[in-house]
Amino acid sequence: MKTISKIALACAALAAASGAFAQKAGDNIISAGVATISTDASVGTLTHSNPGITPALIGTSATISEESTLSLGWLHMFTDNVGAEFTIGVPPTVTQNLTTPNTPSIGLPASHQGAATLAIWTPTAVGKFFFGTANDKFRPYIGFGASRVSFHNIKTSAGVATLAGTSADLSSSWAPVYNAGMIYNIDEKWVINGSVAYIPVTTTATFVGSTGTTIGDIKLNTTDYVIRLGYKF
Repeated sequence: MKTISKIALACAALAAASGAFAQKAGDNIISAGVATISTDASVGTLTHSNPGITPALIGTSATISEESTLSLGWLHMFTDNVGAEFTIGVPPTVTQNLTTPNTPSIGLPASHQGAATLAIWTPTAVGKFFFGTANDKFRPYIGFGASRVSFHNIKTSAGVATLAGTSADLSSSWAPVYNAGMIYNIDEKWVINGSVAYIPVTTTATFVGSTGTTIGDIKLNTTDYVIRLGYKF
């Protein structure tokens, strides 16, 4: 009986100790790491200030370069299973390429490589539900939130007469954030947080070139892969 009691006490102590490694109500985790941003772009209907050029813009497509940047996060646990995280990163500078397959018919090139470069800001707030208990070393989670997406330091290529050449502007917008990931508790203070987030963004693009102004919507279906090292307090 004494042996059984000792085993029970040891198990209870182990469970109590392991609880210190996981997330529980009141915990805060600050973290830093790397985010890789991959964007699938699609272009809606474009209109040009010169009506004769608009038909030639049908079928325009866009690509956005994949970039990596520093990512920072602050997670607060309201309960053992519910938390909220605010993240922000150093805005990556991406390159936007455009293809207008019908413009050769009016004597303009079809490929516009490096049509614009721009920095993307995506500060994000996400509510998260953590599966398992505060005693688990691995804590998978799902989350939903919002991001305020804005575009800065936009520079256009002087060689793109139809869609750029003088200036460009992309409107800011709110976008939903769908998030899933897992936290691994290294010890009672340090954690590794890996996640993936999907952010569908719609922006209105305005390109001013030597032939006039082009306006249209661009959808940016963005996937954000993140891994960060965090400190719990």
